[in-house]
Amino acid sequence: MELTLLGTGAPEGLPRPDCPCAACASALGDDARAATALLVDGVLLLDLTPGAAFAAARAGRTLSGVRQVLLSHPQEGPALEHPAGLPAAGRVPEGRELALLDGHRVRALAMDAPGTGYEVTGPDGQRLLYLPPGCAPAGLDHPAPYDMVLADVVGRPDALARLRAAGAVTATTDVLAVHIDHDVPPGAELRRRLAAAGARAVPDGTTLVVGEFHAVPDLPRRTLVLGGARSGKSVEAERRLESFPEVVYVATGGTREGDPEWAARVGLHRERRPGSWRTEETCDLIPLLDADGPPLLIDCLSLWLTDAMDQVGAWDDDKWAEGGERALRERVAALTEAVRRTRRTVVAVSNEVGSGVVPATPAGRRFRDELGRLNASFATECESVLLVVAGQALALRG
Repeated sequence: MELTLLGTGAPEGLPRPDCPCAACASALGDDARAATALLVDGVLLLDLTPGAAFAAARAGRTLSGVRQVLLSHPQEGPALEHPAGLPAAGRVPEGRELALLDGHRVRALAMDAPGTGYEVTGPDGQRLLYLPPGCAPAGLDHPAPYDMVLADVVGRPDALARLRAAGAVTATTDVLAVHIDHDVPPGAELRRRLAAAGARAVPDGTTLVVGEFHAVPDLPRRTLVLGGARSGKSVEAERRLESFPEVVYVATGGTREGDPEWAARVGLHRERRPGSWRTEETCDLIPLLDADGPPLLIDCLSLWLTDAMDQVGAWDDDKWAEGGERALRERVAALTEAVRRTRRTVVAVSNEVGSGVVPATPAGRRFRDELGRLNASFATECESVLLVVAGQALALRG
């Protein structure tokens, strides 16, 4: 089954008409995208967008053989242009299957927002799933893995999480981002975010063979996200796992009874997290790293270090000199060894304090130095290390 992407953008396209934002201003060349439309084997057109015939011609294709045109979502962009000779556009009712004379079968899937998803099976048995913009499946009855999935990965990462949970997306599924809008800067930043979800994007006009092997991005198993206060490091860490169905969020800061400011911070974090994530409030990280299970998001190592320094009496100069320093080194070594041997996907957050103001107290300077050593030790065991500055993630490794 051959697929040509006549467009890969949001319904209004990218750049959006008359939008002055930075993402739209930089959406040039291959980063400019028409509204998403798919031509399957030259006979099936999924979504009809302005300039479809011209887009097909630019891709070296023609719409003359199209026998069925299906719409997946309410048309919110420019008015539909219906090229002469094309069949009338329609929809397949949810749960119904349409059989085309050339051997393709199209089944309509219910969505959790206005729109219809389409499962297309080719004459060769290859299967693709196409989801509308802003939509996720309303329910999946243990489907077999798809060979290709085209979805709004940026806007609805939870759709990918649902598909993974149902077994519809596996390590061999080619996941393509479509309906790409101006929410993420185009180019390198878009590719980086998609790679973290195990997805990729291609330019308009690209033709692909469904089921043919493609270099699906490898997801790093261990990632350290560094950043200063309010830099966006926790948001970045959460974003890297939002397309996974189960995540254990490890909160190392505790509840801090009687501290309303801390409670407000914790509340904001909880509101951002998907409802399917489970929270563990603990600084005992090694058992979690050694156990099998879903990905871990550890937020954060600096609070883990605070607890570890409390345990060894690091704030007392005498205790520090009499064995506290050695005990802390042993705890850090045990943690990084556990990171080295873990089989789980791990994303850890930590503060980068070495570039800030020198602390005024000996205890503050001790904490700064030990956190720098911990970050360096932890980063050694990670395939990916990021530094977040002003909400922008800079790759230091991976």
